Amino acid sequence: MTPIPMTDQEAKIATDALSEQIDRYAELLVRKGCAVQKGQSLVVSAPIQIADFARRIERAAYAAGAGFVTVLWSDAESTRIKYENVSVERLSKTPSWVKEQLNSLAEEGAAFLFLEARDPNILKGIDPAKPAAESRARNIDCDVFRSGLDFGRNAWCIAGVPVAPWAKEVFPNLSEAEAVYRLWVAILDVARASGEDPESTWETHNATFEKTKRFLNSHRFDRLVYRSENGTELTIGMNAGHLWDGGAGKTQSGVAFFPNIPTEEVFTSPDRNRVDGIVYSALPLIHVGQVVKNFWFKFEKGKVVDYDAEIGKDVLTSIIEQDGGSYLGECALISKNTPIRQSGILFYDTLYDENASCHLALGMGFPECIEGGLDMSREELLAHGINQSTTHVDFMIGTDDLNIWGVSVNGEETPIFVNGQWAWE
Repeated sequence: MTPIPMTDQEAKIATDALSEQIDRYAELLVRKGCAVQKGQSLVVSAPIQIADFARRIERAAYAAGAGFVTVLWSDAESTRIKYENVSVERLSKTPSWVKEQLNSLAEEGAAFLFLEARDPNILKGIDPAKPAAESRARNIDCDVFRSGLDFGRNAWCIAGVPVAPWAKEVFPNLSEAEAVYRLWVAILDVARASGEDPESTWETHNATFEKTKRFLNSHRFDRLVYRSENGTELTIGMNAGHLWDGGAGKTQSGVAFFPNIPTEEVFTSPDRNRVDGIVYSALPLIHVGQVVKNFWFKFEKGKVVDYDAEIGKDVLTSIIEQDGGSYLGECALISKNTPIRQSGILFYDTLYDENASCHLALGMGFPECIEGGLDMSREELLAHGINQSTTHVDFMIGTDDLNIWGVSVNGEETPIFVNGQWAWE
């Protein structure tokens, strides 16, 4: 039976009724996501369309003892206008004030909260080389900021907040008001933030990651073998001394934080030079406001040597052509038995969709995923097989029939995934 649509007034009343839960969500992002400490600065990156939620974050941060909260506002329409009118050459130069702003905030030890609230199609038709050039320049020029996130000097978290264009993409058959309400409900549910005590729920959730990481780290697999009926036949070599991570991260000073809310993955950085075979996407990729559908990559000795897409091949080209963008920096394992996958919702946002599916990432690897990595330079990490890049792009490969084996140095095979879920589920 088809549900009866809400009127706009009914949708508004229903959304308003979520206000207390939305406040708890804001508190979760501040206290667990960014783990804001007494007197610490918090930097919030937020589109102007979600000003109400950003203010909730500010209030929650000061209640948690934050010393100062800085909100960095953005606007999707303004971003599109910029890309329509500014050259790639100009976008390849980071303004000095941006460098000073981000680097100085990171240097003083601020935590960073990045709020995702975007129209998945906002940059449709824009040359993907433009956002790629701007992102690359910022990652190079804002080196204190970038390395602070990569090397655990600054706590950070990414989380989503509904806006109408995104909600209508997810729920195209609903009115705008009802779509926003439904997306709020979905986000709170999959972020495990719909109960009375989300912070305790996340403590329990984190315990499941610890058990899985112990299993994977104890086996020290030499390589993983992926197979699924869509044609994926891929072997990924592991670095000597590799470590699996997931759930809560830790700063170098020992503060636990959650980089992604939601998160369902355990992950590591593979040996960038030991990836061979072909892998097919399981879900669309949303990258810099553009959609890529039904794509594949072929790897030889770690490098992408061929690829194609039904839609968005030029977006893949913009990724692969970046330095280090043609090598893997991450492989992540996620069971199909997770709230996001079980919801049946395609969120059109990588933060959510990557947590519904095993995924890989082209670009930057993680220093925490190899023994002693946080004390290594980028050159040393590269020498140990951890890819270095100015980009990091996740793409989903986890089908319901995906099988993954871990293979030891002596050739012993251990099932890890059977038909899209952990072998022990």
